[in-house]
Amino acid sequence: MSLKNSLAGLPYGGGKGGVKFNPKDKNKKYLDKISRAYVDAFYKDLGENIDIPAPDVYTSSEIMGWMLDQFEKKIGQHQPAMITGKPIELGGIALRSDATARGGYIIIKELFHHFKNSPSRPTVAIQGFGNAGLNIAKMLYQDEFVVTAVSDSKGGIYDKSGLDINKMIEKKKNGSSVYECLGKKITNQELLELDVDILILAALENQITAKNADKIKTEQIIELANGPVDSSADKVLWEKKIMVVPDILANAGGVIVSYFEWAQNKTGNILDEQFLEKKLFSIMENSWHQVYGLFKDRGNIDLRTSAYIIAVERILKAEKARGNLK
Repeated sequence: MSLKNSLAGLPYGGGKGGVKFNPKDKNKKYLDKISRAYVDAFYKDLGENIDIPAPDVYTSSEIMGWMLDQFEKKIGQHQPAMITGKPIELGGIALRSDATARGGYIIIKELFHHFKNSPSRPTVAIQGFGNAGLNIAKMLYQDEFVVTAVSDSKGGIYDKSGLDINKMIEKKKNGSSVYECLGKKITNQELLELDVDILILAALENQITAKNADKIKTEQIIELANGPVDSSADKVLWEKKIMVVPDILANAGGVIVSYFEWAQNKTGNILDEQFLEKKLFSIMENSWHQVYGLFKDRGNIDLRTSAYIIAVERILKAEKARGNLK
């Protein structure tokens, strides 16, 4: 998270945390109780200037709202900037709901601008159909990309001619799995090995490892999830000339818009949605050009290494400015 924020030029850092349990078989009352218990345990270490939680796997704006409510009850004062991804009524912003996907979409469009022989309608496979996967599927489908396969935790659906993403979204929002939709049934592993122009990883970490990296056929991988390709797989994919857009670049849209929400809550200044959309685009575009530019200049490093170099150098410069490094 420190590297991701450094790359985007944000004054954030830190790491990830959560509660280990299966939320799928729990009702709303239980989820509310768990959310509040989490805040009860950590509220002394949370706050707008200390640690600012944000949504991730199996969380929602509603859960962020419960956590904010519990935090404010514990400290006895109003502090909406202590958490992001909140309902709009509690100080959230509409752009946050699809921010991760929107940032990934910007990167994909920038990526294809660099390749003159790009297909007019690129084929896409998307692993994961939660918030990020669903929204980027919708954006690409509307932009006439051919989404041939999607999957969730139960499995996936494949159709070489393209899936009707709008129907799949409707099914998903009604509580069904994409696995129940019309099309050829495939496993998550089979989806990873499809011969498509773009493979979007929007599920969990360590999906591509040394065990299956040699079976990957796509030309580009977009890490919309955190850590879906491990370091051993990176080496294999590099040798196969498969371009991997790293998570700290590809999925940075979420934390960028969380920053917008945090800054707005702290200052009390309500910013126009169109202004924020343009700001998100400019940050993502600038980050892409810097990472891709270093990648092209060096010629012997992948995009992940390029992104890490830029992010780490910024952190080192900040530490030198503080006098902590010579």
